[in-house]
Amino acid sequence: MNIDPLYIFVFAGLFSPGPNVILLTASGARFGFKPTLPHVLGVAAGVGVTSGLTGFGIGALLLAQPTLALALKLIAVAWIMWMAWKLFRSRSGPQAKTKDRPFTFIEAVLFQWVNPKVWAVALAASAGYSSGLSPSGEAIRLATAFSGINLFVCLFWSYAGSLLTYLLRTPQAWQIFTTVMALALAASAVMVFLS
Repeated sequence: MNIDPLYIFVFAGLFSPGPNVILLTASGARFGFKPTLPHVLGVAAGVGVTSGLTGFGIGALLLAQPTLALALKLIAVAWIMWMAWKLFRSRSGPQAKTKDRPFTFIEAVLFQWVNPKVWAVALAASAGYSSGLSPSGEAIRLATAFSGINLFVCLFWSYAGSLLTYLLRTPQAWQIFTTVMALALAASAVMVFLS
């Protein structure tokens, strides 16, 4: 049985820590697995759309238009830093009464447009693992591979986060957890200028 190398590349690229992994793990820990499911589904759908667009040559457009690429990078950095700040300021565990909530489906889909890791993995996949299909065929192939694989990746990380609540029983533990996750998310903003 031969496995398409695209699937291995996509799994490795999306399973490793990045903005989605950090946010889903934190959301699973803070809000629980079931309340995080719209976020999970939004990430899977958004990643599928973003990667599918690279099959149509959107990546080439971004490379050809440095001003557009820079604007996208600046928006990405601002959004990621804002989310890191919100996470850093949230000092509550799952039982605390708070106005915070998990991402909605739409918010998670929209975040993929400025997620630097998704763009980097999608652009590399479309350039390095093309199967010679038509642009629409390549877009469908990339979208289904990314969306399908990422659904399981997102389910894993959000469930893993929900299991962390058993270890985070004190306000100090929650403070350490949210600080570490916020710093990791802020550090991921550096990827914007490396992609």
